Amino acid sequence: MLCKIFADIVVLIHFLWIVFLLLGAVWGVKNKVIRVIHFSGLFFAILIQIFNWYCPLTHVEFWLRSKHDPALTYAGSFIVHYVEIGVTAKR
Repeated sequence: MLCKIFADIVVLIHFLWIVFLLLGAVWGVKNKVIRVIHFSGLFFAILIQIFNWYCPLTHVEFWLRSKHDPALTYAGSFIVHYVEIGVTAKR
């Protein structure tokens, strides 16, 4: 049960990181440290996409979910998986 809770926390952190990458430039206008973190994160995200790597947070989530219940793991992208869940839940 604890692994499932930790996996859900990783999903929340992952989501917040994506939001930061999308909107962090607004915050980074006045804060140089945030700007550096934001641009570094964007650079890493671009590298992940270019080389078709998985995000380290996705690996952590997979590992935690497999420790709780191997049937809860999924193949593919973090974003695609959770968007599909949201779309099918509305039906």
